[in-house]
Amino acid sequence: LGPRHGCCSFSDVLFPGCELTASTKSYTFQVDEEDDSDHILALSVVCLTDGAKDECNVVEVVGRNHENQEIAVPMANLKLSCQPLLSLDNFKLQPPVTFRLAAGSGPVHLAGWHWIMHREDASFEEDDDLSEEEDVEEELAPIMPAKK
Repeated sequence: LGPRHGCCSFSDVLFPGCELTASTKSYTFQVDEEDDSDHILALSVVCLTDGAKDECNVVEVVGRNHENQEIAVPMANLKLSCQPLLSLDNFKLQPPVTFRLAAGSGPVHLAGWHWIMHREDASFEEDDDLSEEEDVEEELAPIMPAKK
């Protein structure tokens, strides 16, 4: 992520994470509804921590689809003896989002980054951006089909 034509700036804030256990089976990451910035939660790792048993620990991500219906999708299945850690390569989610320990007793730790896009000037001209993009497209050579 980066600024687009000077219209905005970004902040990377370490998401210290959350821990899911038998007693704390879910965690919801949310932002202030009145905040007009765009927020992205980028998960980098999910792992079993000290005290985990050798059992399957299934972590689900719970969000809303385009029809505003709640959906839950498994994102990790960790077991101490074969896969205690999973790198998620900045798996991007838009808050609010809930993480739930669907199976197992944990403890499972999730960590990553909270990216915030701050709008500096919402009055920039969309037309100017489009004309610049069109100019770039015209300069590119056409893609030719491969020779047989």
